[in-house]
Amino acid sequence: MRQRLHGLLSSERVVVDLRHYFGIGLPSGMAAFTGSRFEHLAGGGDRPEVADRFTAEDLAAVQTLSVTVPASVGLDLLEGRLGAQLSGLLQAIPWDIDMVDAEADVLAEGSPADQAWHLLCAQYGVDWVIAGKLLGRKRPRLLPVYDRVVRCALSRPRPSFWLALHAALRADDLALHRHLLALRQVAGVPETVGALRVCDVAVWMRHRAERHACPR
Repeated sequence: MRQRLHGLLSSERVVVDLRHYFGIGLPSGMAAFTGSRFEHLAGGGDRPEVADRFTAEDLAAVQTLSVTVPASVGLDLLEGRLGAQLSGLLQAIPWDIDMVDAEADVLAEGSPADQAWHLLCAQYGVDWVIAGKLLGRKRPRLLPVYDRVVRCALSRPRPSFWLALHAALRADDLALHRHLLALRQVAGVPETVGALRVCDVAVWMRHRAERHACPR
């Protein structure tokens, strides 16, 4: 995966893609992607007062990434047992570190983050894409957005996407992580957008532009 990432992120179009996605310097009549509001809507899902519980703003934020949480699940997240269970797990997932700085066991099978992902996936109408985007909203620096386009671009690494990306970011004296921060700076993307989100957007935009027929 590391080589594929380096290839995608070395494209001359990456900075242009990032600026387009986040609405930086766009010509009149061209709009930013709605996903540019994912991290920042209502101040972000990881701000301290809401970091360990799901809010209505989180449900709205994932819609900017073209998914919708079923109404019954949304109510359970906000007012029910599911929300209480996930709140307990979120309390055990760091909100103030980047993936590159985390130990692998934070992302490993059986970790609170992994348990939260599996719990969400077990809900009616919630697939792995929706589950990942919900967790990405709550822990944007630690847990990446991962959808069908990104999976198509990077395949299905083993043992998991989280661990494969974690290893790629830490390899070669953090070269990939440093490259993502440099891309963010050159594109003029706000520093409140983390390296993981820069990676996701860059890969998604490049693969989408190549017009691949990504499997569902």
